[in-house]
Amino acid sequence: MPVNSRKMVINPNYCSQADGVTSKEIRYIAQEKISFIQILGEGAFGRVYLGTVDYLTREEPTTMVAVKTLKDIDHDEAWHNFTREVQLLANLSHDNIVRFYGVSIDSDPPMMVFEYMELGDLNNFLRNRSPDLVVYDSNGKPFEILSCSQLLNISVQVACGMEYLASQHFVHRDLATRNCLVGGPLVVKIGDFGMSRDVYSTDYYRVGKNTMLPIRWMPPESILHRKFTAESDVWSFGVLLWEVFTYGRQPWYESSNIEVIQHVTCGRRLVKPDACPQDIYHLMQGCWAHEPENRTLMKTIYKHLSVMMRNEPEYLEVIE
Repeated sequence: MPVNSRKMVINPNYCSQADGVTSKEIRYIAQEKISFIQILGEGAFGRVYLGTVDYLTREEPTTMVAVKTLKDIDHDEAWHNFTREVQLLANLSHDNIVRFYGVSIDSDPPMMVFEYMELGDLNNFLRNRSPDLVVYDSNGKPFEILSCSQLLNISVQVACGMEYLASQHFVHRDLATRNCLVGGPLVVKIGDFGMSRDVYSTDYYRVGKNTMLPIRWMPPESILHRKFTAESDVWSFGVLLWEVFTYGRQPWYESSNIEVIQHVTCGRRLVKPDACPQDIYHLMQGCWAHEPENRTLMKTIYKHLSVMMRNEPEYLEVIE
């Protein structure tokens, strides 16, 4: 293989220095071990499939997975973005982050392999269990309405994952319920397969020909200057909290994207959801300080939510 080959970066024995940190080994998965079952979603990047991988672990001869295929990988910039994403994902390991198993590059297009979360994305999960709707499962039984205790549990798990990402100096840039996944029993993990840009197209605001921005989850500095930091992720987490306690409602649902930009940059904030405890809304407000340095730290948010969870029986008596 030529020294300048782009594929060398995905060699299974490859380790690199990324931002001063030695990357973990990136696992290579042979294409013939991957089988496709059905398509789960599609976006500008490519498609996500439900599939299986043979002997991914020693314990299981067959493992259910989500397979992200990529297109437009021929030019150098796309390949650089692909390899950079793979290196970042390989270094993340946490109970509330979707597990990245590895990559297949002997396929066309190349593929990333993730753990499969059988209950789908958090936004649909919340909507299907809202008190405003009666939605039936595949067996014809209605989904149970999520309790305040369960909404708090979901919030704690996402906060735990985001606190970990912040500790790793990792900026998500697109945190929202659509980019979190749910497995049984009520396990929530942060991910981003990218398919949400098509599935939830109304959540994004098109800027120019190819740029799609999640305006409704972005703070003023990200809207005005395209600046994304740990503090902008905190803002997005506050909006995610609002989503959770409205059972998946779209933020600023009554406003156009242009109006949302005006609201946020002029200091308006989302109002407290009817079913939201005051203490939770106070946390949201701490996430939405105009100046980034004045926003509550992610570790502090996680600590407060964890305390609420530990004191749940006493706490819920007060708020319900």
